[in-house]
Amino acid sequence: MEIRYKARVCADKERIERLLSGSRVGVLGLNAGDYPYAVPLNYIWRGGCVYFHGAGSGKRVTLLDESPRVCFTVYEEYGTVKDDVPWHADTAYLSAMVFGRAERVRDSEEAAAALQQLVEKFMPGFFSNSRIAASFVEKYRSSLDGNPVAVFRVKPDEITAKENRTEPENLFQPGMKKRDGAGAGGEG
Repeated sequence: MEIRYKARVCADKERIERLLSGSRVGVLGLNAGDYPYAVPLNYIWRGGCVYFHGAGSGKRVTLLDESPRVCFTVYEEYGTVKDDVPWHADTAYLSAMVFGRAERVRDSEEAAAALQQLVEKFMPGFFSNSRIAASFVEKYRSSLDGNPVAVFRVKPDEITAKENRTEPENLFQPGMKKRDGAGAGGEG
C-alpha cells in the first residue's frame, strides 16, 4: 500500500516496532460486504505478527472465515499542533497499518504462548507463578456461552507507517490563547 503523502512516511523500523509492541489496543478492519467492520481489540506483537484472542465463534470469526484479508491499525496521538491559522492546525501522531491474512492458531503450544504474553502485557506480575498450558487452550470453554477460546495470528504482507513529529512547544495546551498581534494572521 503506497502512502500518498510522502512527507509523513515513517521508515524507522525501530519506532514502528516500539509502536506495535507497546500499544495496548489496535483496530482490526475486516471485509463485511456492504460495509467494512472495524473492531478495537487488545493484542500483542510477537515474532513479527499480530496476535489476538476471543470467542471461537461470532461475527468476527465468521467474517475472518469468509475473508481472512485484514488490516490492523495502531496509532498514538501526541496532541494538536498549533498554528496561527486555524485550518493549518494539525495532529502530532505515529500510526502503523499491518496488512495481511488472519488465521486461527491451531497449534496449542503457540496459542498458549500468545495467551501467556497477553496476560503478561495487560496484567504484569499478577499471575507471577502461573503459566498457561497448551491443555488449557484445548479445554477452555467460556462460562458465558460455552465457546472455546480462539487465538488468531496476522502475518504481515506489508506494514506501512505515517507520522507527524513536532517539538513539545508546538503542541496546544489547554488554556492557551492566541494573543492579538501574535504571529501570522494577527487576529486574536
